[in-house]
Amino acid sequence: MTTFSAQLWASGDEVYQAILEHPFLQGLTDGTLPRAAFRHFVVQDSHYLRDYARALALCAAKAPTEEDVRAFADDAVGALAAEQGMHAEFMRDLADPAPGALDAAADVAAEVDAEVDADVLPTTRAYTSYLLATVYGGSFAEGLAAVLPCYWIYARVGEELLAKSSPDPLYARWIATYGDEAFQSVVRRVLALTDRIGDELSPAERQRAVQHFATTSRYEWMFWDAAWRAETWPV
Repeated sequence: MTTFSAQLWASGDEVYQAILEHPFLQGLTDGTLPRAAFRHFVVQDSHYLRDYARALALCAAKAPTEEDVRAFADDAVGALAAEQGMHAEFMRDLADPAPGALDAAADVAAEVDAEVDADVLPTTRAYTSYLLATVYGGSFAEGLAAVLPCYWIYARVGEELLAKSSPDPLYARWIATYGDEAFQSVVRRVLALTDRIGDELSPAERQRAVQHFATTSRYEWMFWDAAWRAETWPV
């Protein structure tokens, strides 16, 4: 019997290939990605991770074992830590103040706060709304399938891009974050859980989960594309 994780990945494999070919990721590795596109990504990712943490906390509440509860709760905390720490660091690097300029540093801090408080844009809003609705209203398996692409696609992207890295130190650092073994080990743990619960699901339950995985995989592509297009609210 096909493993649950393999069935899920098959539903999003074409999307993953499209992600690897997207000009946003191509620009990360060759260093040509405009800083404005990366800034857009970082700001919206900060908004995304706040709600992703909430989705993971809901997964923790529905998780089948105490160990799984702790693991998802830890992941929720980690998502918030990434939003507060890593993204703030990237935003400060993007602002690029003059070394030792205290006034400039204060201006950068204010700019970071303003950026992070900026509008949640259409793709981010749609993606997080779908995640939260699925995790809240569906079974544990459905919620897990919905949050899984953010784990798994980022791990695969990080692994793929790590070998190429980037001539731009900022982009190389972003790539290294997701290609890192610590992150890869977290994803392996989630995939092991995925296959464990998959053995207990009916064909109908599996199919619902597959649909959620395919949908949020598409949202992953859309998220990078929104940054590339400098998406705004149309009205």
